[in-house]
Amino acid sequence: MSTNFIVNDYALIWNLLFQASISESIYNLKQKLWESYRNEYNSTYKDKLPILKDIKNFIPDNDTIYNVVLENKNYEKIRKQAEKYRLELMKLWDKNKKNTTRLVKEILRIEIPDYNFFIVNKELNIIDHPINGSMIIGKNIDSSNPLNILYEINMHIAMNNIKWYEAEDKKFKKAIVELAVLNEYPTIINNKSYYLSGTPELQELKRWLYPYWLMYLGIPQEDFFSYMMRDKISFDVDKYAYEKELKKMNIEEFIDFCIRNQRYIIRSSKK
Repeated sequence: MSTNFIVNDYALIWNLLFQASISESIYNLKQKLWESYRNEYNSTYKDKLPILKDIKNFIPDNDTIYNVVLENKNYEKIRKQAEKYRLELMKLWDKNKKNTTRLVKEILRIEIPDYNFFIVNKELNIIDHPINGSMIIGKNIDSSNPLNILYEINMHIAMNNIKWYEAEDKKFKKAIVELAVLNEYPTIINNKSYYLSGTPELQELKRWLYPYWLMYLGIPQEDFFSYMMRDKISFDVDKYAYEKELKKMNIEEFIDFCIRNQRYIIRSSKK
């Protein structure tokens, strides 16, 4: 998976227009545009996906709204802020690229398409993933935990590139993706366990899945105890048959395995 970090005027303006207002001046500009160019404003809404799908060749049917924003005195400042934010994100991504590649190849084990990250103003507080291969990112980098935004981006990528599941099966997908992206990935990056992180409602399910997750990662059975100590998750090793085939699966196949065997997995770990 290769990545491209882009500040694009059309994408930036679209999000300024249709997301929450980031300042009083932007709010007032939107109000003025709505009052003066209501039809054009409404028409611009449909541009979101065409912009993301064909960034090099996108031409709006009507560029009135875009031109007014481009000529606004505040827009240049907003664009410069987005460019600065783009560089911050790129630096963070590049610094952790080796571990992200490991996440995709060794843990998820699925093909991920190349991605365009459309960078917008971080005050918008959004990570939007409307189509595979394109993501809109505008969210503050937490100075105390800057890697959190990487985890969130990769959660979006993993969830959107793994097949769709219905009803209760969705919980297995989310739990297993969290094991990969919010638990194992940060543990690799920081060299300490993050296995108690993630959605609180999924913690019990992830504990049930944990022995099989270790098998999926290819951890030898004799090393289970050291991993339990590291991650502060315990189970009775003697009550689990070692499933050798799990380490040959990709993440989708592992999710399917856990869904098929959920009664056995949950019941056996409760004993």
